[in-house]
Amino acid sequence: MAEPGGAGAAGGGGSGGQQQGSPAAGGVAAGRPARSAAESPGGPGSARTAGKKAQLRAAPRAKKLEKLGVYSSCKAEESCKCNGWKNPNPPPTPPRAELQQAVVSLAEPCRSCSHALAAHVSHLENVSEEEMNRLLGIVLDVEYLFTCVHKEEDADTKQVYFYLFKLLRKCILQMGKPVVEGSLESPPFEKPSIEQGVNNFVQYKFSHLPSKERQTIVELAKMFLNRINYWHLETPSQRRLRSPNDDIAGYKVNYTRWLCYCNVPQFCDSLPRYETTQVFGRTLLRSVFTVMRRQLLEQARQEKDKLPQEKRTLILTHFPKFLSMLEEEVYSQNSPIWDQDFMVSSSRTGQLGIQTVISPPPVARSVSYSASPSSLEQPNSGNMSPACKVSSAIDPNLGEKRKNNEPYSMEDSKRPRVVGDIPIELINEVMSTITDPAAMLGPETNFLSAHSARDEAARLEERRGVIEFHVVGNSLNQKPNKKIMMWLVGLQNVFSHQLPRMPKEYITRLVFDPKHKTLALIKDGRVIGGICFRMFPSQGFTEIVFCAVTSNEQVKGYGTHLMNHLKEYHIKHNILNFLTYADEYAIGYFKKQGFSKDIKVPKAKYVGYIKDYEGATLMGCELNPRIPYTEFSVIIKKQKEIIKKLIERKQAQIRKVYPGLSCFKDGVRQIPIESIPGIILM
Repeated sequence: MAEPGGAGAAGGGGSGGQQQGSPAAGGVAAGRPARSAAESPGGPGSARTAGKKAQLRAAPRAKKLEKLGVYSSCKAEESCKCNGWKNPNPPPTPPRAELQQAVVSLAEPCRSCSHALAAHVSHLENVSEEEMNRLLGIVLDVEYLFTCVHKEEDADTKQVYFYLFKLLRKCILQMGKPVVEGSLESPPFEKPSIEQGVNNFVQYKFSHLPSKERQTIVELAKMFLNRINYWHLETPSQRRLRSPNDDIAGYKVNYTRWLCYCNVPQFCDSLPRYETTQVFGRTLLRSVFTVMRRQLLEQARQEKDKLPQEKRTLILTHFPKFLSMLEEEVYSQNSPIWDQDFMVSSSRTGQLGIQTVISPPPVARSVSYSASPSSLEQPNSGNMSPACKVSSAIDPNLGEKRKNNEPYSMEDSKRPRVVGDIPIELINEVMSTITDPAAMLGPETNFLSAHSARDEAARLEERRGVIEFHVVGNSLNQKPNKKIMMWLVGLQNVFSHQLPRMPKEYITRLVFDPKHKTLALIKDGRVIGGICFRMFPSQGFTEIVFCAVTSNEQVKGYGTHLMNHLKEYHIKHNILNFLTYADEYAIGYFKKQGFSKDIKVPKAKYVGYIKDYEGATLMGCELNPRIPYTEFSVIIKKQKEIIKKLIERKQAQIRKVYPGLSCFKDGVRQIPIESIPGIILM
């Protein structure tokens, strides 16, 4: 085999490879055969290998020569083709602990070619102890890979193991250093790397936060990067079975690179090791992010009782929100965090002064053997393909989870200061008094006050991963995704139950019409609400057709949060007007969401495009692209707190008693009135 990961398709890949998301310590998903401990990077097998290496390096030189002779070609005669010394008196298999193995003499003949051991190791006479120890390490890695080749059932993984086995075997014969050759190229494979992209994301989204909150984000970023470095990719054959429409050839190349440069070097330290986050970029991250996010949140919820309180708040409250915002940037086509010149442009603004998450460039290094990270520092086992991210060939956003819209750039937020503006130093001082250091995006409590915003409870549930929002739709050009179809059926049922005056056939026709999309609200895997709409990009508006939340989930803020997500979805697609015909029971809801009877869209734009309903009122809503709607109530709440604190400070100054004026004793006849302490001019 010339190189790992050839172009040919894997033949009948078995189930021996680790599933995507399985822990580094060898955790196995239900319903699959377990890999042996010897095959699990970072597990007991690799720890035993490390112990063997340390024991062998401390052995006498004669014992080392015997071990290396097994992998060294005979040099007694040019015609001798023996490629390794074979002990004429091999030890019993398995070796018996009570028998002390004697050191073999250099004069001992080879069982294969009859030449002495010395003829096989003559090239090692003047080799330093350090170089000999390096070669011994390669020997044990070769033996370890030999075991992996025979136990691995997946064809693609077995092929890579065998390639690396032959590569290290050759390095012993030639006393060289292992270099992976072929079409895989050398790391890094994509720029910017995952690590740099996450660092850019932290600077792009959170540079405005106070230092304590910003440090919380940095800790989340480090946690996320660490989990990627210990994440196990699913094999190409598994991915082909789950997602036959994916780019399997491209994934296979990245999988092979990951095995050669990141995974296998974890338990074969004679190979140069690179961190996954430092040598791979957006392409690999997209292939694992959806599954990884879901599995991490599930594991966190399952193990929440084992976490200390401070870790519990960080992982259960802030981590889901962090992952949702990062997911938006990972799958967005226009995210600036993946630009090569991101750091250059941000340094010109001089306002993104956050510390780098992990700054060193990707450098190969040897890894010492140690215990695996704790369960919360590793990914959980997963079995879902990221292919379900997209549900329609018409629009790549169908079936895509809704995330908060990206904020405006620093340039957009700049504006000339107005005379009388409150100094920024005072604002920062007030912010430090109203912001809970344990919170990520402002003051939040464990309970909701009577004055909380309508969508606050729903927003907190989304942040904890209890509810999710997905834009879904039917397609005539692509094989239906089972999960998407189940959601569409669930939406049809919700609309039919909550809108009894609408014919069920009419609801079904529109929900499954490829021209219509629906923003679905998912809780515990089932649909509990949604907004069905049709976009008219050429006319500059969208018609809202159905809007409903199931009766037992109402009065929880879900309707408001649904509409806010829909607004941000349309701002992202540059459509800034909603139109809808509201019946008498829905007018109140739409008024709360910013709709009015004053239609901003010219009549010529929508006449003939939207459906006219008898007895309903046409209402419209104009969107402001500068408003982050899903966080709008939080921002307003924070602004109110700032104003309240500023008023309290001003009142405290007014109540202050100043001493009388003493300047007149010095002969001063008059002074400007504004110079008198305590006088406030209106």
